[in-house]
Amino acid sequence: MIVKEAKALARQWVMEEAGSVSGLHSAYFAGSATWLPDNAALPATSDVDINLVLTNPSQGDKRGKFIYKGVLLEVTYLSIDQVRTPDQVLAHYHLAGGLRGNSIILDPSGQLTQLQVEVAYGFARRPWVRRRCEHARDNVLTGIRRLDETAPFYDQAIGWLFPTGVTTHVLLVAGLKNPTVRQRYMAVRELLADYGHLDFHETLLKLLGCAQLGRGRVEHHLAALADVFDAATSMIRTPFPFASDISDIARPVAIDGSRDLIERGYHREAVFWIAVTYSRCQKVLHQDAPDELQDRFDTGHRQLLGDLGIASFTDLRERGDLVVTVLPRVWEMAEAIIAANPEIED
Repeated sequence: MIVKEAKALARQWVMEEAGSVSGLHSAYFAGSATWLPDNAALPATSDVDINLVLTNPSQGDKRGKFIYKGVLLEVTYLSIDQVRTPDQVLAHYHLAGGLRGNSIILDPSGQLTQLQVEVAYGFARRPWVRRRCEHARDNVLTGIRRLDETAPFYDQAIGWLFPTGVTTHVLLVAGLKNPTVRQRYMAVRELLADYGHLDFHETLLKLLGCAQLGRGRVEHHLAALADVFDAATSMIRTPFPFASDISDIARPVAIDGSRDLIERGYHREAVFWIAVTYSRCQKVLHQDAPDELQDRFDTGHRQLLGDLGIASFTDLRERGDLVVTVLPRVWEMAEAIIAANPEIED
């Protein structure tokens, strides 16, 4: 299926659901589908992201993944207060990308359409690019500072993985690229290669702890993840924000998508999402599975994190401190990319 066809089905879902969503103000496409040409093939490992803007955000902040007529959709709820002004959106490194082009699905008032026009005009302006890089940089620092020694180890790991991974977003935003989630390390590698700074990619991988991991070892961890993923999807009962990422319909993204990266030679770049997904599966098992199943899969999780140099909260804290120490170099690289990027305007 090509992107245009997938978007048409996504639009159809919005039109069918519009009357049943309380306080629906507008809707628009977000995520990777907005960065792909309409005639491009939509990868089987990708979903189509839709943001529903609500006047009353009481429905919650995320519906999650589901399949509609053969297309994997991921729906997120936003408050209208998050997208009232161009300045709000242009300074937010996740929101700006979705509204930099013609992505509107539904907009009865016309407010979002006018906002999109202004965001498109300012998206590549140097001050706004730097603001979005600063937003990503601040998210790294905030996440590292929030590391919680009292949390379960799987939550500690997630709390370290995400801010560490946002170092890639600082650079992708500087390059006017999609700050993708699962493929962030592959995307930043390509960006750095384009700007003649491929060596800096090794620095980012060292922060994650996977710079020296060989393909065979990553394949071993993916095979272990596939087993724990299937166990977790059969056991999950307790709601948590990303529960739909641990489900049968999300398996092509989490497992097949990681395998695809490995087969394309990006085994180290696949480690981030393997580790995140493994940690989320551990959360599910510790909440909903019997003790013997928890024990069975805990060893594999510990081995994966051990290969990243993480065996305790002390290791997480030390690695977090290293991320903070290296962050000024990440910022210098972002500034160099901004200065060299011909699409950025004053």
